[in-house]
Amino acid sequence: MFHRRSPSRGAGSPTVHGFYDKASGSVQYVAVDEATKHCALIDVVQDFDPKSAATAHDSAQEILDFVAKEGLKVAWVLDTHPHADHMMASNFLKRQTGAPNGIGAKVAEIAELWRGYYNLPDAFDAATDFDRLFADGETFPLGELEVRVMLSPGHTLGSVTYVVGDAAFVHDTFMHVDSGTSRADFPGGTTEQLYDSLMAILDLPDETRLFVGHDYPPVGDREGPAWEATVAEHRAKNPHLAGKTRSEFIALRDERDATLPLPDRMLHALQVNLRAGQLPPPEDDGRSYFKIPANRF
Repeated sequence: MFHRRSPSRGAGSPTVHGFYDKASGSVQYVAVDEATKHCALIDVVQDFDPKSAATAHDSAQEILDFVAKEGLKVAWVLDTHPHADHMMASNFLKRQTGAPNGIGAKVAEIAELWRGYYNLPDAFDAATDFDRLFADGETFPLGELEVRVMLSPGHTLGSVTYVVGDAAFVHDTFMHVDSGTSRADFPGGTTEQLYDSLMAILDLPDETRLFVGHDYPPVGDREGPAWEATVAEHRAKNPHLAGKTRSEFIALRDERDATLPLPDRMLHALQVNLRAGQLPPPEDDGRSYFKIPANRF
């Protein structure tokens, strides 16, 4: 995997390692407290082949191998939301490391939506599959650092941002600074809420490093994936926001979303991610089966 390091700026500032998953365009993070070498694994991908419906944990293991090589201790396994474009590796990482896994508390409301779409009224018990369901404004330690949870709805109704010192993991709100912002047309998402979440993130200090969830290069003459820019850079240069009013952003985002296809992993991924990365329960032959609603989307 392509890897890039964003070094700590000193006391209270984490070192952030980003790992790019080319198959899904996703960025996975290892946030490190340099004082204790405790780290959080954020939005790590479970490998999935949509053609064969085969899953694997090779990418997650590569990140675990990096953690071991660097002498880090995994303190948290975190996801920002139930992803539509990749399967999460949360349960696998929890089993491998013994670290608690967490996600935003509103995942329970997302699960309620998707029980209807899949016609699985008894599926998806977030309180069982995740150790922590974080409320807006909740804090928890990462070594000597403090992590603050910001509810950031829009892309989904329950997306959260993790703010760790001068770093914020902003998932599918912003794209890279030269690309714009993320879509808001999935069930439970709204463009209006996305705009408000973007503005709340841009209220963070100018020097805050924003780490996004995806990149799909190239953009312009840029080569390769990129995922880090500051609050100040997004305010000044983000093409969906710089110089735009709220109503102009909403019109731009809605028009763009109307042209976007459903992600090819989405209908498989949600029934896994709402189980913290676990496949559907095995049937009487010992195998798991995906349930895909026909003509629903």
